[in-house]
Amino acid sequence: MLRNLFLVQMHWQLLALLSLVCQTLILTLAARKRSESWRQDCRSCLECSKENGCLRCSERLFLFLNRDGMSHHGSCVHSCPSGHFGLRAKDLNRCMKCKAPECERCFSKDFCTKCKGGYLLFKGKCFKNCPEGTFLQSTECVEGCVLSLFGLWGEWSPCQHSGLSCGVRWGQQSRTREVSRNTPEETESLCPPQTESRKCRMKKKSPKDKKKNVRIEGRRKAQKMLKLFWNETVTEPPWQM
Repeated sequence: MLRNLFLVQMHWQLLALLSLVCQTLILTLAARKRSESWRQDCRSCLECSKENGCLRCSERLFLFLNRDGMSHHGSCVHSCPSGHFGLRAKDLNRCMKCKAPECERCFSKDFCTKCKGGYLLFKGKCFKNCPEGTFLQSTECVEGCVLSLFGLWGEWSPCQHSGLSCGVRWGQQSRTREVSRNTPEETESLCPPQTESRKCRMKKKSPKDKKKNVRIEGRRKAQKMLKLFWNETVTEPPWQM
């Protein structure tokens, strides 16, 4: 009986010892892993700590602090992650957080350049819907009209000056282009047709003037021929008559 109790006690002691060895081994491996991870994280750092990671980065990199409650872990990155922008300074380049939580990328703290899914960008801010007076263009709200909404230019109008088409040296002509047929109706009201004009050279004389000049020229030629014929008749010798 005593022998059996002794064997059971030895068995439990052996199990306890094995459990302690396993726990020690697990803790040792975890510590080694943390040590290796810490060394990996510190490769891009100029200054590093075991508890907080990178403290200082090279001139080209940005220091990004990944906060977890009250603690934070620093790492040196080439470009800042989503929701942050890179701020360069004399002493240290940092990744700073965008002010608006719906902003995915920002140029500065208050100016967003890309919004998260479900939001639309307009003048550096993110909106659920486009503000009044703007319309949707891709993932942004656009104020006024953009060239991509318009079709081709029409033909140039005839060259005129104050309603005249000739008799003046210079005139004006214009052309128009309408909004594309595929444009939504709400956008058409915001985009009136585009018109442009240019200076043009006008015809000096009208067709009527040309006809008049032809008649005058014909008359002159007839008078000249008659004059030459008359002079020749007058100057002939009397004996030839």
